Amino acid sequence: MSTTRPGTPGPPPSSRPDPPDFPAFPRAAHQAVRDRTLRGNLRHATHTIRAKRAKAVAEVSDWAALREAGKQIKDHTLRHLDRYLEQVEETVTAAGGTVHWAVDAEEANRIVADLVKATGQREVVKVKSMATQEIGLNEALEAEGIRAYETDLAELIVQLGKDRPSHILVPAIHRNRGEIREIFRSEMGKWGRPAPEGLTDRPAELAEAARLHLREKFLRAKVGISGANFVVAETGTLVVVESEGNGRMCLTLPETLISVVGIEKIVPTWRDLEVFLQTLPRSSTAERMNPYTSMWTGTTDGDGPSAFHLVLLDNGRTDTLADEVGRQALRCIRCSACLNVCPVYERAGGHAYGSVYPGPIGAILSPQLRGTASEIDASLPYASSLCGACYEVCPVAIDIPEVLVHLRERVAQGGPATRGGNKVVLRPAKGHAAERAVMRAARWALARPGVLRGGQRFVSRTRRFHPRSLPGPGRAWTGTRDLPAVPAEPFRDWWQRTHGGKEGPR
Repeated sequence: MSTTRPGTPGPPPSSRPDPPDFPAFPRAAHQAVRDRTLRGNLRHATHTIRAKRAKAVAEVSDWAALREAGKQIKDHTLRHLDRYLEQVEETVTAAGGTVHWAVDAEEANRIVADLVKATGQREVVKVKSMATQEIGLNEALEAEGIRAYETDLAELIVQLGKDRPSHILVPAIHRNRGEIREIFRSEMGKWGRPAPEGLTDRPAELAEAARLHLREKFLRAKVGISGANFVVAETGTLVVVESEGNGRMCLTLPETLISVVGIEKIVPTWRDLEVFLQTLPRSSTAERMNPYTSMWTGTTDGDGPSAFHLVLLDNGRTDTLADEVGRQALRCIRCSACLNVCPVYERAGGHAYGSVYPGPIGAILSPQLRGTASEIDASLPYASSLCGACYEVCPVAIDIPEVLVHLRERVAQGGPATRGGNKVVLRPAKGHAAERAVMRAARWALARPGVLRGGQRFVSRTRRFHPRSLPGPGRAWTGTRDLPAVPAEPFRDWWQRTHGGKEGPR
């Protein structure tokens, strides 16, 4: 069967630049915090969202109970994930859908590209999906000559701007209205319609420009690609929640619908789904109820797509599930509440994390999913002050600080971890070898009271010569803090002097 159609436009301008070699978080954040426009955009957006969220959550008298229920449902599902995955396959198939299993990004991209090419189409419309961003689906489709149109407004801004998402809920949070206007004016004309003239930065005008840009694509596209917020194992129903209605257009108008979903998105029953439809809107958009909640089960003659394919994506999730501490990251329902309260994210922005999953959840999820020894993955667990604000707002009670400390321990020890059955090693960040040497020396001294006492006296008697900051590699530690002042005498000597020569505590 021919995979090209006469008159079909060729591939679009690259939807994103070639993936750069992202620097480790400290270097990326060092650059980001110097961007005043970025910091202003982030500060305004995150403060606004979290204030509204706090108000919406305060309206619910049983919020703590809902939070605990969400945690228990997710933990139960993860413990029995094999059984629920088989149930999903059975129920989706019984409803007229086809289930595909993808062990990694490469396999998932190949499955989707083959499904699209089998329809003879060269264009697809997409509803916002972090799973497809995770696997780089747009780039994979482009390599096959297939044009993918993002239809979520923020994702459209990112795509037209040849940019990368920087937030889970609001991917273009790092852009202000003036920047968005310039992107629309300069880029929309390259995608099949005349560039909007006289466009201002008023939200209504920007939304109308996006609506006109997308309308013909909705009506023309024969293939839609989506993710899913939840998959109900009981009936094989997929659920997408969104605020614009563009998702519903992608889910109902095309003849073929392909959904790429991480295996952790399953909930066992409709009753379980009820919990998350209460907590997710309040935690994400600070709304009592989501404006657009779309659900579909397989296919129905004469209503919606005539062909439905579900691609269940692993891509490191099974390996994450094997970690008793780290697996709680798979509870995440992608609400982004942790990003909006994180002081590190507010200052550094999402791009500094070098992943489609930024912020606190990205700092624990990305190193586990990618399972590599890259410098950036080793640095992510340190992208936190461990203040605990992320845990306090998480609607499924993921103890992000606990997982961060756990991953830091793995990094400091150099691994090991497993990935697809192969052992890999998280490479320690620079300076960890020296830190381990210092800890070994301290352990040796602390095990020898005489050596410890002599060392304490020496340090006290030479304290006037001690610097307030360390030279060389030590500057990385003392660049933001002073060394503590050394007391005039060791505690043991003080005890003996003030207690009549009695031996001090051991």
